Amino acid sequence: MNANPDPGHAPAAPTFWQAFVYWLRLGFISFGGPAGQIALMHEDLVERRRWISERRYLHALNYCMVLPGPEAQQLATYIGWLMHRTWGGIVAGGLFVLPSLLILIGLSWLYMAWGHVPAVASVLDGIKPAVTAIVLAAAVRIGSRALKNRWLWGIAAAAFVAIFALGLPFPLIVLLAGLAGYLGGRWKPQHFALGGGHGQSTAAAGPAVIDDDTPTPEHARFSWGRAVRVVAVCVGLWIAAMAVLIGLLGWDAVLTQMAWFFTKAALLTFGGAYAVLPYVYQGAVEHFQWLSATQMIDGLALGETTPGPLIMVVSFVGFVGGWTKQILGPDAPLLAGVVAASLVTFFTFLPSFFFIFLGGPFIETTHGKLGFTAPLTGITAAVVGVIVNLALFFALHVLWPDGLGGRFAWPAAVIGAAAGVALIRFKVGVIPVVLASGLAGWLLSWGPWMPTP
Repeated sequence: MNANPDPGHAPAAPTFWQAFVYWLRLGFISFGGPAGQIALMHEDLVERRRWISERRYLHALNYCMVLPGPEAQQLATYIGWLMHRTWGGIVAGGLFVLPSLLILIGLSWLYMAWGHVPAVASVLDGIKPAVTAIVLAAAVRIGSRALKNRWLWGIAAAAFVAIFALGLPFPLIVLLAGLAGYLGGRWKPQHFALGGGHGQSTAAAGPAVIDDDTPTPEHARFSWGRAVRVVAVCVGLWIAAMAVLIGLLGWDAVLTQMAWFFTKAALLTFGGAYAVLPYVYQGAVEHFQWLSATQMIDGLALGETTPGPLIMVVSFVGFVGGWTKQILGPDAPLLAGVVAASLVTFFTFLPSFFFIFLGGPFIETTHGKLGFTAPLTGITAAVVGVIVNLALFFALHVLWPDGLGGRFAWPAAVIGAAAGVALIRFKVGVIPVVLASGLAGWLLSWGPWMPTP
């Protein structure tokens, strides 16, 4: 499939079905979070297959980084759309998500059906502190890239205080951080320039199918008529789906509230999935009580071990919510979970396709620096403080499972510390850390220090 083509000539353009096979394969192997997924696509599409040039790839990535939503999935959608029109984008973006959804539905069923079996529970007890370490490592990773000066450190600290001490809702924190970034970009532009967060290859890989000087294809050129059609279709799909839910179930029904809540969540995912997790926790755990705090931590662990965007953890939230709320009656918990997980996935990712199909033609006309990035810089800084709060929240629940006045779970502390060192100091991958922590939890469950159930 034109991998490793002649370096002196541009490779043959892939057919739609060749691209289909590639996007399907990518959906099953896209582990490692957004950084790993973006690096994997860069190696495949820029260096090996040469379907797109380095400059065009990074130009598309810059746009996706500005958008709310999973940037790696949006980048796949953008490139698929650029090569094979609208259906190319739908296939690329959809197959980036579909394998993860199917795998997570299976894991969610196993979790709800067998998660209380002692052996399974002990493995999950080992994974929980690893998840805490993963979230902390994410804060360190994003912070090292985003907090470049004292102004941004100040925004991060203010965001932590706002959510931890003041209990401000996440959307308000995002709004205030974006405003701070906008004002900072006006007053101190040198401190609020958007920094690149992903590695770039400096060596040219050779001529590409979509090269630096390749004219923008006709379907990717901006026109008001095309923009109006995109708005009509995407917004129309959302309105139609919401109308069906409200008409059949009512506004207060679980599925209707999930659709509305995860639409809002999809528009707030600036800075990646870790940034929106506190908002999902506030709504799904505290407000709607679709799942417990412990289940939320377990769901994040499952999300970390599956391919696809980490934001796919919302599918687990939907599955557990549909199961526990018995939305289809007490005799159909599995079907209820599948329906809720699928609905949540649809409403979470629809905005991503909308942003790419609407904004892609405009971005193709620029091929230069994107403006209006200072608010994103402020939001990214705030995200660091919000993620630290999430790590602290997880740590409190994992280390003191019975509350702060109860016992201290020192086996969890040992596993969490080891996982943190492995992730932050030695850069070990997430999946080996999760698997090793689960094994450690199972082995430690045989010790005399474990409480008697």
